[in-house]
Amino acid sequence: MRLLIPRLAVIAWLVCLLTLCGTRLGSAAEPTAKKNPDPMAGIEVLDLPTAAKIALSENPSLQAAQARVEQAAQVVKQAQSAYWPQVDAFGGYQRQELSKNTYTLQYSALNAYLSSIGQPTISNPEDYYQVGLKATWLLFNGLAREFTLAAAKYGEKASAAARDDAQRLLLLGVASNYLQGQLAKENVTIAKADEAFNQRLLTEAKLRYDVGTGPLSDVLNFQVRVNQAQSQRIQQERIYRTNLISLAALLGLPQGRLPEQVRLADLAPTTAEEQALPQVGPLVDMALSRRPDLQQSEWRVKQAEANVTTAKSGYYPTVALNGDYTGERMNDMSFGSDDFGNSVGLGLNWNIFAGGLTRAKTGEANAVLMIAERGQDDTRLQITSDINLVTTQIGAAQEQLTLQETNTQLVQQQRDLVEKEYKAGVGSLVRLNEAQRDLIVSQGQLALSRVGLRLLWYNLQASTGQILDTFK
Repeated sequence: MRLLIPRLAVIAWLVCLLTLCGTRLGSAAEPTAKKNPDPMAGIEVLDLPTAAKIALSENPSLQAAQARVEQAAQVVKQAQSAYWPQVDAFGGYQRQELSKNTYTLQYSALNAYLSSIGQPTISNPEDYYQVGLKATWLLFNGLAREFTLAAAKYGEKASAAARDDAQRLLLLGVASNYLQGQLAKENVTIAKADEAFNQRLLTEAKLRYDVGTGPLSDVLNFQVRVNQAQSQRIQQERIYRTNLISLAALLGLPQGRLPEQVRLADLAPTTAEEQALPQVGPLVDMALSRRPDLQQSEWRVKQAEANVTTAKSGYYPTVALNGDYTGERMNDMSFGSDDFGNSVGLGLNWNIFAGGLTRAKTGEANAVLMIAERGQDDTRLQITSDINLVTTQIGAAQEQLTLQETNTQLVQQQRDLVEKEYKAGVGSLVRLNEAQRDLIVSQGQLALSRVGLRLLWYNLQASTGQILDTFK
């Protein structure tokens, strides 16, 4: 029974349609990307944990890192496809027209015979039609398939570790920028307090001058001090706004700045945990087991080892099972069962000589492996060095902060005493100016010491990888 080519065309059309629909349905089944709600909605005081959470969800660099992880996952699926047979449908049409002399010479006698027995003759030009299926199944290729898959899986894990390391560095950047903003905000508060102090003394000096009991020089002195405090406040407010803009960029806010109503939390006093001295040994062990960049280098080493074995697979034969089901016909497109044939075979291909290609590929893979191993060793050394450096800095910062807290209390007491002496008429204006200036400087250094110590602790958390748990 003959199968008409239109039926084959309809079947092929249906297969293509179903494939296309399946692709579209698969795409439709994926969650549609929804526009994230405003992450700053309802926030008036932005604390550091909230800022870190927003950065992890909105920062475009992290989104790109996640896309690279998904890309590596697709590479794994590509490597897994080598375990399945490959099936291809094919078809063809060829029109062949011979010269008159060649046609007469080759087919005149044959056509006479075919005509005498009532069979169709060979015409010129001649149409040839072909359609069929071909399948190939790779059985063995020197374990290249297995280790290509292993390398792809290691690459996926390395990409995930790279994403985690990007999160680690982003969180450190957010913490650093946030603390710098808090420092600027604290300096604004100090400048405002200085301005209020001198404004109060200016008012009193004007009253004394108006009644003739105070000199004009005191009025002018305090007016100058008020102006200086205002100038310092304006400068610190500019620094504060600049830090907010930088923080907004790290948070991935599309408008490039924090909303006007949002402010940072006040700088909190130092905690007992921050005054405790960190222990280097356990921290190094923690870092070597948790740092994402070290994990990434370890996966890269394993990937390079798998690539060495993949390169060596060129020394082994390739064995594949293949088969086809093919129909051929001349002059018309009507295919019948008699026009189809099939074949099944087992093929082996073993390269004997290729000019040292396999040896060169293996040498290249070994060189890449050595680079990865040396990079891993360098990362370990850098981690150990970072932790030793930060812990030393923390110890010094703790001592400095303790001294600065004590000194600020003393300077505050001294300023208050000098102010009382000045109001009582037994202290000089110059001494009061010095005492107030010392207090402002000491308060600024205290805020700087607190921020510096806190930032060192976040640096330590980033060096050990613990910062990923702190803000998640």
